Amino acid sequence: MSDLNWVAAITHLRTCREPGVLVTVATVRGHAPRRPGAKLVVGPADTWGSIGGGNIEAVAIERGRELLGKTEAEPELMEFALNDKVIGEHGVQCCGGVVTLLLEPLPVVPAVAIFGVGHVGIELARILARHDLELHLIDTRPDMLSAERLAALSDAVARIHVHHTPLLPEEVLEQLPAGSHVLIMTHDHAEDAALCDAALRLGHFDSIGLIGSAAKWSRFRSRLITEGGHDPATLTRIKTPIGLPEITGKEPAVIAVGVAADLLHAFEHRPITG
Repeated sequence: MSDLNWVAAITHLRTCREPGVLVTVATVRGHAPRRPGAKLVVGPADTWGSIGGGNIEAVAIERGRELLGKTEAEPELMEFALNDKVIGEHGVQCCGGVVTLLLEPLPVVPAVAIFGVGHVGIELARILARHDLELHLIDTRPDMLSAERLAALSDAVARIHVHHTPLLPEEVLEQLPAGSHVLIMTHDHAEDAALCDAALRLGHFDSIGLIGSAAKWSRFRSRLITEGGHDPATLTRIKTPIGLPEITGKEPAVIAVGVAADLLHAFEHRPITG
């Protein structure tokens, strides 16, 4: 058991992109080892905090680990009677009270990387910033990532990571967590092509999206095959055009709504496991 407090433990799990379960003493009737509000965080390999030890804590840890393996786990309650007539799996606790625990799954949140924070990119960032996720904003142009321009994201729910990459934006791809959703929409078609090539070679992203027309993709596809050595089947991992086909508007905010909606659909149907 680590000596991190439960708040720091949740932050640690999120940073490491590991799932967890927050266990809280919800109610106590009579005598119990801990008061209501005591917390325990259960991770894949470690725990933080305590709800009183003994059978209660051991069972909560076991159930928490079971929930870690479920893709759509829901919060649940567990009740324990603490008397000598109840023999728990891990021993007897005879404090005399009754304890109810609340177990809340802490899933790994999605990660999205927007390469190119231009007119569409900033509108998309505005929408995605309202959701609980890791949002990476990457651009070679410092003015696209200025504090004034990103001020609209100051109250974001998402945790935002800003990457200014003046030379090789594809190097940021190597820093992204596995399972990220990558969106390629820079101002430079050569940069877009290099990012497509690098993303395909890494191979661990949940989705790769490329903004642009059918003509643009035709040129990219030919280059990725002839110069990049990718086979046609591999190229199907790149979705282009991005967004929902039913939304046909060309305005940046309209395109961003379609792309965000498509991403949210992907989040619901591709559970995040870290």
